Amino acid sequence: MKVLIAALTGTVLLAGCAGMTDSSPPIAVANMKPTQGNTATGTVTFVKQGDQLLMDARLTGLPPGPHGFHIHEKGNCSAPDGSSAGGHFNPSGMKHGSPAQAQHHGGDLGNIIADANGKAALRLNIPINDINVSKNSPSSIVGKGLIVHSDPDDYVTQPTGNSGKRLACGVITLK
Repeated sequence: MKVLIAALTGTVLLAGCAGMTDSSPPIAVANMKPTQGNTATGTVTFVKQGDQLLMDARLTGLPPGPHGFHIHEKGNCSAPDGSSAGGHFNPSGMKHGSPAQAQHHGGDLGNIIADANGKAALRLNIPINDINVSKNSPSSIVGKGLIVHSDPDDYVTQPTGNSGKRLACGVITLK
């Protein structure tokens, strides 16, 4: 009898849970790994909040100073130098620039600045019309690469901002 009651209770609980839906916002994550000869690692999350994506980047192992930070067109970090991630993600066909300017690639995230200990943090609110985490949208960043560069983005040089070699690479995936 006790076994029957336990089985029925479990069934009722499972049925109740089956009707529940997850109303949490979509979250995408990139786990950053160093390219050959580098030590940069970290995690970058993208959370959809209304008409914005909130990006939160936390990195370590960087040389002190500013570093170009971009979403790239391919979710492939297999090349030792990160070149397999391709060029900047640019679904709207814009010129490279600062994310604060109207004219910029969807993947232009600006610079992330490392302190004297090589730690860097950056939080950005990115308009959904630039990029998003919807699977079927041409501006979706899911499955794209994320790169931290050795040099600062100058926001002028086309098409890369003269940001130098790639220090770390991660693939953006839905969580």
